[in-house]
Amino acid sequence: MKPLLPLLLLASCLFAQTPAPAFEAAAIKPSNQAPGHSSSHSRTGMVVVSNETLRQLIREAYELNDNQIEIPEKWIDADRYDINARALGPAEGEELMKMLQTLLVDRFKLAFHRETRTLPGYALVVSKGGLKIRPVEPGDAHTGSHSNGAHTLMEVEHIPLAEFAARLARPVRAPVVDETGVKGVFSFKLEWTPENLSANAPAGDPDSPSLFTVLQEKLGLKLESRKVPTEIFVIDHAEKPNVD
Repeated sequence: MKPLLPLLLLASCLFAQTPAPAFEAAAIKPSNQAPGHSSSHSRTGMVVVSNETLRQLIREAYELNDNQIEIPEKWIDADRYDINARALGPAEGEELMKMLQTLLVDRFKLAFHRETRTLPGYALVVSKGGLKIRPVEPGDAHTGSHSNGAHTLMEVEHIPLAEFAARLARPVRAPVVDETGVKGVFSFKLEWTPENLSANAPAGDPDSPSLFTVLQEKLGLKLESRKVPTEIFVIDHAEKPNVD
C-alpha cells in the first residue's frame, strides 16, 4: 500500500494553484463624463461599467457600503473609469463579481485587509405590534431593488431576516444588524421614497412613505439606532491602471 502523504501533498498543491475566476478580456478607459452620473450592469458573461470610481467598483465587487471602505488616496474617489469585461463562458451573478474582484487586484494592484469596528448604525427589531409577515417554504433565494430616483422597489424571495438586514445597509447608508430573533425565510415586496425626498412629499400621501414607515406598516419591523460591529474594508495599496 502506497503512503498517503505524497498524494495529500500533491492534492494540496493542485488546490492551492487553482486560479481565481477571471474575465477572458477586459478594457479599462478613463471616463470623459462629468461626475454625478455613473452606472454598472451585468448580463450573462459580461460586466459593463460607466463613469465609476475605484471606490464604487470595490463597493459592487465586494458587496459593501461606502462607509465600510477606507481609502488611503483621494484619486480612488476622484478618477472615473469605463470598463467592458467579458467572461469566457456564461458566468452570472456571484461568479461575475469574483471576476471583477480579480480584475481590481490585477489591473488596479488592489491590496486590502478587513477590520471590525463599532460604528453608529441600526438594529432591525420586531416592532411593538408584532411581526406582520410569516415564513415561507425554502426556495431559490433572491433579492433585487430598482429605483427611479423618486421611488425604490425592493423584492425579496426566500431569504432570512439577517440577510434582509444586511441589504438595508445601502438605502439607510449605515450598517444594519439583525436582532429580531426570528427564524425562517421570507418573501415580500417593499416600495418607498428615499429619505432625502420623502420630507417633501405631501403629508399623509400613502404613495410616498419612507423606508422606516413601510418597514413598520408592511412588515412589523423597526430600525433602532445602535452602535453595531461593522466590517471595514481597508485599502492598503492601489494603483491607477494602465488603460486601453
